Amino acid sequence: MSVTPSALSPENLGFDPDQLADRYRHERDKRVRADAESQFVKVTHDSVFANKYLENDPYCEPLERGPIKDEREVIIIGGGWVGMMTAARLTQAGVSDVRIVESAADFGGTWYWNRYPGAQCDIESYSYLPLLEETGYVPKLRYSYSPEIFEHAQRIGKHFDLYKDAVFQTWVTELRWLEDESMWLVSTNRGDEMKARYVCMGTGPANRPRLPGIKGAEQFKGHTFHTCRWDYDYTGGDHDGNLTNLADKKVAIIGTGATAIQCVSALGASAKALYVIQRTPSSVDARNNSETDPEWAAGLKPGWQALRQKRFGDAFLGGPIAPEFQDEGWTRMIRNLQALKEQAGDVPMEALANLAQLADFKTMEQIRSLVDESVDDPEVASKLKAFYNQFCKRPTFNDDYLATFNRPNVELVDVSDAKGVDQITENGLIANGREYEVDCIIYASGFEITSSYERRIGIPIFGNDGQSIYEHWDEGMRSMHGLMSHGFPNLFLCGGLFVFQLGANYAYGVDVQAEQVAYTVSQLTKRGVKSANVSRSAEEKWIEDQLSPEGANALFVLGGSADSCTPGYYNQEGTAQRYRDVRLESYGKGLGAYRKVLRDWRAQGDLEGLDLTS
Repeated sequence: MSVTPSALSPENLGFDPDQLADRYRHERDKRVRADAESQFVKVTHDSVFANKYLENDPYCEPLERGPIKDEREVIIIGGGWVGMMTAARLTQAGVSDVRIVESAADFGGTWYWNRYPGAQCDIESYSYLPLLEETGYVPKLRYSYSPEIFEHAQRIGKHFDLYKDAVFQTWVTELRWLEDESMWLVSTNRGDEMKARYVCMGTGPANRPRLPGIKGAEQFKGHTFHTCRWDYDYTGGDHDGNLTNLADKKVAIIGTGATAIQCVSALGASAKALYVIQRTPSSVDARNNSETDPEWAAGLKPGWQALRQKRFGDAFLGGPIAPEFQDEGWTRMIRNLQALKEQAGDVPMEALANLAQLADFKTMEQIRSLVDESVDDPEVASKLKAFYNQFCKRPTFNDDYLATFNRPNVELVDVSDAKGVDQITENGLIANGREYEVDCIIYASGFEITSSYERRIGIPIFGNDGQSIYEHWDEGMRSMHGLMSHGFPNLFLCGGLFVFQLGANYAYGVDVQAEQVAYTVSQLTKRGVKSANVSRSAEEKWIEDQLSPEGANALFVLGGSADSCTPGYYNQEGTAQRYRDVRLESYGKGLGAYRKVLRDWRAQGDLEGLDLTS
């Protein structure tokens, strides 16, 4: 049976697909800015914003120490999930001489910095929190809050003895390959000159705050901070809210992405006045969190987490949906797609894309209906509705955000027509021609997640013959397996955007890479190899694989291309080209396929694609 007009008619669907498509295009076009990603300030260590938004750590006392000049087998840059999982897998593989260099005062990465009220993982904790079985821990909630997540990071550090040689409160300023020694020289802001046989980049995608470049930001005389440096000394309270110091304060929060969705309710409950500055609304689905069932936890069998992670990944990418994920917000669109396929009958392959779009329309109509159910003022509700495909922006889940706009002290300031805030003044900000006088401006503008690798990590990297890796990548990332590049021996590029695009559960993708790094380093060590360099042909082969037609589903997972999505970090603010997306860092065939590629490579046992020097 072919797709019948009656099965998929506007009357049966409950919406008109053509009208929605027109609305989506309109909402996208009015938000596109000519300056694209350049609208954001590049936060570097030599910028005027460095101390406040990058180097300042409100959660610890400054560390005083002298320079370190020594050698290690492996140095990992970054102490978040990427660095910790890589270190853990290296330890399990018998590589013990591992040092982590981290800018924060403890492990955790993003979960060290993100301590804003309401901070929570949006992937269920049983799948998201890494190394649960290895550390013997089961999360208390299905969706853990940041204090529990940070505690788990510390648990991993203790379990794998990662604290013993870790270097905290330290920024790497340069990586340089020493060809005569077959070692990497790791230089830091503290004058360190550490050498390592192998270096693993574990900086992850969410390590550098992103700031909108709003005119006049420097002249504001009130208080400001970024959500990844939440200032509880100013606000009072803690992760649970109760921001009592804001009772007499007018506050503006700029941004309505995943962070704002989680912290706005606490601000609205505490501030004298709260102005929520929105350019593009997030899709906000129900969270419906729950405590972990002790009986279920007690009955878990070995291998339970890996199996659950696989099932979640399969469900997210359109495979079978296990019972535990039938109520999961991340699978809502897939459930709708399956329902439409049943209604339509046999669907030709060429019609599947259209059917997927209808499923996305249906999903977003359901999410938009939640706005009407939660917000009393119809005008405000209309501005809070997201008109784009679900994965054009990262979906959000929260049970309190929308209802916050029913509070008399909370005002939504929609700046979509103006494409952003006009300017910041001494006393506040101007939006839509009106000045809002405030005591505090909070930037909920996220991280440099999908900007260029150079911008995200901010570390000069020089390989053979002093070549910069960013020059090597002038037309896009060149690598084998998204992990190693020609001309940069013994350097592993772990946890970048590459794994981010393979599925919703970033931590699971990181572990796939960590296993590969651990195997490779252990094998090179056993074989007495000093230098392992990816061949040019191996790079070219991987690029061909990335660009194959079978990889096009990356665009489906991420909600479409730049010309169909509202501007955001997924599509480089509406400017990305498909070729650049795929060539840069993604592997569109999905995490399962990627894992198989790596496992097959390891099974061969010959380290194919690596030129080895003993």
